[in-house]
Amino acid sequence: MNRRSRLYSPVRRKVFRRPKPLTGQTQKRLKYLPNTLTLCNAWCGFAAILWSLTAYERVPAGAIPTETYQVLATSSLIVLGAMIFDVLDGFAARLLNAQSMHGMQMDSLSDMVTFGVAPAVIMAVMTHRLQGVQTTGQVWFTFLLCSVYVGCTALRLATYNVKAIEKSGDDAVFHGLPSPGAAAAIASLVLAVKGFDRDLSSFAMVFPIYAALLGGLMISPLPYAHVGKYLLSRKGNQPIKIMLLIILLYLVAIFGAYTIFTVITLYVLSGPFEAIRRRFRTGKYAK
Repeated sequence: MNRRSRLYSPVRRKVFRRPKPLTGQTQKRLKYLPNTLTLCNAWCGFAAILWSLTAYERVPAGAIPTETYQVLATSSLIVLGAMIFDVLDGFAARLLNAQSMHGMQMDSLSDMVTFGVAPAVIMAVMTHRLQGVQTTGQVWFTFLLCSVYVGCTALRLATYNVKAIEKSGDDAVFHGLPSPGAAAAIASLVLAVKGFDRDLSSFAMVFPIYAALLGGLMISPLPYAHVGKYLLSRKGNQPIKIMLLIILLYLVAIFGAYTIFTVITLYVLSGPFEAIRRRFRTGKYAK
């Protein structure tokens, strides 16, 4: 048999045959997968909150900061891990054609727990434990600033839902810092501080202030790139994407949490810088 006959033989065609479509029963079972992944996101947020609160029992007030960092670093890792479920639920919904209004609302509610309440609790507990005995004014100051973060997350998610329903938003760009980005900024800060072998108790109030600033960025009109869609899309230079990912993983392996904190901080700052760049370019062209 020559090469041409082997190429078009029935056996050869059978190898490249497309997979059979999913049966009705299988598709019916798989349609619950996106919502299950969304619930895993919410469960991670709940676990992060509970673990953060154990710092009050495990770590005495004013104890060695390292002990506080260890407890809250675990909570931060749980929040970062929840982002995997946050990405996978949307991917699974599109893949299985299971997108629905119910799924969108569930996703936002889960994000509120994991990327809204959990990071605020982490910041509040961290401030309380580092300061030891707080005055009434310090307690209220911490509460109000962390409440700003929670409230801004709720406003951010509500605005996103409205735009998604009205289909008035740009899929490639976020208007305002996305809530997972703000949560990642807080979680990476805790992980970076854990490796910073110094007593930062005198700077404890900086943490809730940072959380409030992130909250303000969430409800701002500043443009932020949709990094997840860019990386998963076929647009752009794929070899460059792979190379950047390899470099990032290499830096994480060497510098650990400092790399994650630096990358996320650059993303947080990209919104204001992009807004300034656009305004400068518009003003330049207007002259």
